[in-house]
Amino acid sequence: MSHTPIYVIAGKEDSVISIECRKLVDNLLEAEKRTTGLFNADPARVSASDVLDELRTLPFLTDKRVVLVKNADKFVSENRELLEKYFDNPCPTGILILTVSTWPAGTKLARKLTKAGKLISITQPKPWQLPARLSRYANDAHNKNLTTETAELLVELVGENLGQLYSEIDKLALFADNQRVITIKHIESLIGHNRLFNAFAVIDAVIAGRAAAAIEKLRSMFAKDKTTEFTVVGAFAFHFRRMFNAKALLDKGVNSNEVAKTLRLWGNKNAFFAQLQKVSLKQIGANLERLAKIDYEIKTGRTNAKIAVEQLVLRLLAS
Repeated sequence: MSHTPIYVIAGKEDSVISIECRKLVDNLLEAEKRTTGLFNADPARVSASDVLDELRTLPFLTDKRVVLVKNADKFVSENRELLEKYFDNPCPTGILILTVSTWPAGTKLARKLTKAGKLISITQPKPWQLPARLSRYANDAHNKNLTTETAELLVELVGENLGQLYSEIDKLALFADNQRVITIKHIESLIGHNRLFNAFAVIDAVIAGRAAAAIEKLRSMFAKDKTTEFTVVGAFAFHFRRMFNAKALLDKGVNSNEVAKTLRLWGNKNAFFAQLQKVSLKQIGANLERLAKIDYEIKTGRTNAKIAVEQLVLRLLAS
């Protein structure tokens, strides 16, 4: 890999900064060379002169010496003049990596960096930009193909925190092993316990009239994940809102393929549309109203999620 003598990784997402930093070090130094080739400097314990001395130390058993200074905002601020001089004449065998929360473009140091090194800016992408970012990360970090559809499903299940999404891709890449493509089936297998999958399974059992299975799946949600009490209402509401929108489109004559595309439906689409055939728009709307009431009662301490949602499921089974 070709490299520059200085890298600045700037951004406020600590987890993503760490991932980007690790990826950069992995590209610069092989694991067996890091004992002698990498100096991880604690800015609270080392001086700027220590850092510069390390950069100018001839590498041993490797062709370059990497000096990493994390959380370097204060370090940069206090040693700006020394760093400016180093940026003018960086050591050819040393590579300096600084991670900072901000890197103002108007400073003399920032202007010098454009000639001496590279700025890697970490910004939280807009929601619609996440799938492309995730696909790029899967390819760059793991040489895996992650389709837009699969990336969208991952965002839906995990949320929009980029660091957490990167972490899930790391796990999926290991799970996929020697397979080149990370698929929806991999996601379903690895995080199939996710509240959205489980909520779908409960609703499916309710609509099919399988009372025992519905209650068993619901209780399993609470038993396996302690956070379910905080997320279960949202998970059920998510599915019912999607059902409501899909049913409304179907009633207007929109075909199922267009509905799936419009609402970004993934996974088992056949099962989803099979659910819709068994319920009316009015029934779905009533369920959304019940969930809104449950949400209010939970937040005001009038009930708890486990009891309220189980009562809802029993009521749905009886209707």
